[in-house]
Amino acid sequence: MTIKIICLYWLLINLCGYLVMKIDKERAIRHAYRISEKNLWTIAILFGALGMTAGMKQFRHKTKHAAFKTGLPLLAVVELIVFIFILKELA
Repeated sequence: MTIKIICLYWLLINLCGYLVMKIDKERAIRHAYRISEKNLWTIAILFGALGMTAGMKQFRHKTKHAAFKTGLPLLAVVELIVFIFILKELA
């Protein structure tokens, strides 16, 4: 049961990260109120970096910002390693 909950959380936070990048890109195009970088990084640090990286590439959003361009993929790799380690420990 615990493994299912962890996997569901990981799936939902990455979906959230992906959608947040889409929403922020759409707002940028419309010159509307944007999602702060602090909030973007918060989602990434809460294990949403993989979804955000996919969203960044899919929507070509934040790709000129070095912190996002290199930081998000690196964080995604670290989070994926930690996620796999946690799953192995619980199995």
